[in-house]
Amino acid sequence: MVFALLVLVSLTVLGIASVSSGLLQNKMAVSLQTQTLAFDAAEAAIAGVVFESEDSTVISDLVMIDPLTQARQNDALDMQNEALRCQDNESWINRRVTSAGLSIGAQHLEQGHYDTSPAIDSWSRTAYVREQACLGSSNVISGSHITCHVFVIKGCGQMEGRRSIVANSLTAAVLAPASQ
Repeated sequence: MVFALLVLVSLTVLGIASVSSGLLQNKMAVSLQTQTLAFDAAEAAIAGVVFESEDSTVISDLVMIDPLTQARQNDALDMQNEALRCQDNESWINRRVTSAGLSIGAQHLEQGHYDTSPAIDSWSRTAYVREQACLGSSNVISGSHITCHVFVIKGCGQMEGRRSIVANSLTAAVLAPASQ
């Protein structure tokens, strides 16, 4: 009888431990899935800036301005003293990607979720960094009045109701006329 009671108690303890372990693994899996979805949204935001900056309809339009051209008109980001943060939407060029996707001939400024189930937001911040000689370029380019304009694009993704924001950055160099 005592032996049966000991076996029953040990099985109960093992059962509780396995249920607790299963719940912890489930929480970890949900957290990883949330982070992955938010990262996908951040990557889509970066792709949105590149898409809009390469859109010939936006580039040739006199009213619309692509994000890189718009960022170039602002002051340069001082990488030593400033940070390009997802939460700071006042100082930088902002774009959003919604569930409608990316459209040719449009600036992507509208509000909306990148995905609705679950609700995820996707946005970007773009800043001009500096003008520099193009590395690895030929003598023809370096001998002319062409330089590389360097930009930083930060893609941001956040699941609704979560405090954490997942971000990724892309540094882009664009051949452009030298400013001097």
